[in-house]
Amino acid sequence: MSIRHLSDVLVSQIAAGEVVERPAAVVKELVENSLDAGARSVTVQIEEGGVRRVVVADDGSGIPVDELPLALARHATSKIDDLAGLETVASLGFRGEALASVGSVARLRLLSATADAAHAWEIGMEGGVSQPVRPAAHAVGTTVEVRDLFFNTPARRKFLKSPPTEAGHCEAALRRLALAHPQVAFAWSIDGRQRQELAAHDLPLRVAALLGREFAAAALAFDQRAGDVRVHGFALPPGSDAGKDQYLFVNGRYIRDRMLAHAIRECYRDMLHGSQAPACVLFLELDPARVDVNVHPTKAEVRFREPQAIYRLVYHAIHPLLARPVAAFTGVSGGLDGVPGGWAGGGAGGLDTLSWAGVPASAQQAGLPLPAAEPAAGPWGGAHPSSAPAAPVVPPGDSAPPLGYALGLLHGAYIVAQNADGLVVVDMHAAHERILYERLKSQMDARVESQTLLEPLALTASAEAVSVVDGHADELRALGVDVAPLGPQQLAVRAVPTLLSRADPQRWLPRLLQEWADFGQSGALQARRDSFLATCACHAAVRAGRQLSVAEMNALLRELEQTERGGHCNHGRPTWRALPLAELDALFLRGR
Repeated sequence: MSIRHLSDVLVSQIAAGEVVERPAAVVKELVENSLDAGARSVTVQIEEGGVRRVVVADDGSGIPVDELPLALARHATSKIDDLAGLETVASLGFRGEALASVGSVARLRLLSATADAAHAWEIGMEGGVSQPVRPAAHAVGTTVEVRDLFFNTPARRKFLKSPPTEAGHCEAALRRLALAHPQVAFAWSIDGRQRQELAAHDLPLRVAALLGREFAAAALAFDQRAGDVRVHGFALPPGSDAGKDQYLFVNGRYIRDRMLAHAIRECYRDMLHGSQAPACVLFLELDPARVDVNVHPTKAEVRFREPQAIYRLVYHAIHPLLARPVAAFTGVSGGLDGVPGGWAGGGAGGLDTLSWAGVPASAQQAGLPLPAAEPAAGPWGGAHPSSAPAAPVVPPGDSAPPLGYALGLLHGAYIVAQNADGLVVVDMHAAHERILYERLKSQMDARVESQTLLEPLALTASAEAVSVVDGHADELRALGVDVAPLGPQQLAVRAVPTLLSRADPQRWLPRLLQEWADFGQSGALQARRDSFLATCACHAAVRAGRQLSVAEMNALLRELEQTERGGHCNHGRPTWRALPLAELDALFLRGR
């Protein structure tokens, strides 16, 4: 077969395959054009999942009549005009492909009017063929109507899902756009039924309107800057049932990013249960020159100029928020501020089967005594419970501690306490487990010991891993790892952390180096260490069935209040739950 030029229509249809995957992509591209035009209000109509009809109307600046044909031409745009503009693009769209791509696989009609025009104008496109411009009636702004999507490419239609499913994807795209632009009013309907109407709001109200008041009530706000870079948003406490989605935005653009997702996941490490995923809404704002948005056909991915700095900023914005001890929150109705009803959490505590060395003996015993409110025979250290008289129960008041004062022990497993708001139930074992775990981590963080191997270990590694070792030898030594390049794809390991002296470096070192290559740092070493310490704490913590005095129970409550991540045990289970007095009254129909 001889080489020949493809027709312009076929070229447009091929290009449309990258931009127009499904009706939701049409909705996204058209609404982004409206936002770039300065719209303060956007209205969307969707019929039969967007395949039959999509209409997007806005009150933006409109398109001058002489530019209407260019609006439907490929690679024609008002947003950039040279390479420098591409490298600093701040608009949502910039390639000039969207309308041309949509018009090549659908029947498109565009009406627009500018503020200084005598009347509006209309232009159409069907299957890639433009129609003449003609006068029309329309207010200032633009309306784009797209009908019969993929009418001329029936094979593409076969890959679409049912109309309700496609409509759901369209709504998801609209929710993301509305979240990113709370200052713009949005309204959309599906098959003639109004589904959402959002007035222009501030961000918290928009989050509440789209993600629900339960999400807004439970979410913890964060906001941090580093120079001209700002990261802010809302993160759900681990284990909260108020949401499970993750929304990431960079300069108002919704993206998918492995590095940001990894940084967020690290913030929740050892606080999530099982396969739970962290839920949050994160906005990253930075100079457009520091992020490349031209790396994906649908602009769903970006590339940061300084990924390590961005990673650290995100981590340090969210991690301290989740690590705060219970005592850092002030009491409000229904639980603690930002921790409604006691965090319901989860996490991957996962027992590590590796053999570890160099752990303090106290970690492997049921010792590690907690201070009691009165002299006792060691609340956690002895084999027998204290025989000291029970401490008096102090009536709670405005000055009562967050977890209150112990009333008694339920079934040998749960401490029942009373605070200013109502009832608190604490899982005795889970609470003590977290206390011991955080104490062990603090001890280990204070000193990182390494052990020199009798003979250097040669380790095959990727070129990326060798590059990491070559550029970060000092940081690795600070972690207790002495490793150096031995060849293009080989490393020599001379020393390892004492805790890992019995573990094969071939099992954990490649992962550490690969994470470092991918994200600019790695938590793999700390994760393995923490997994072992979590096992130690679990075995050392007080067990169900152990009878405690009131003094011992109160000592545990006070210690838990001061412990970081005290809302969950090492495996992500909640350590306590609160039942407000109002809920207790409702159970017994008081006041009715």
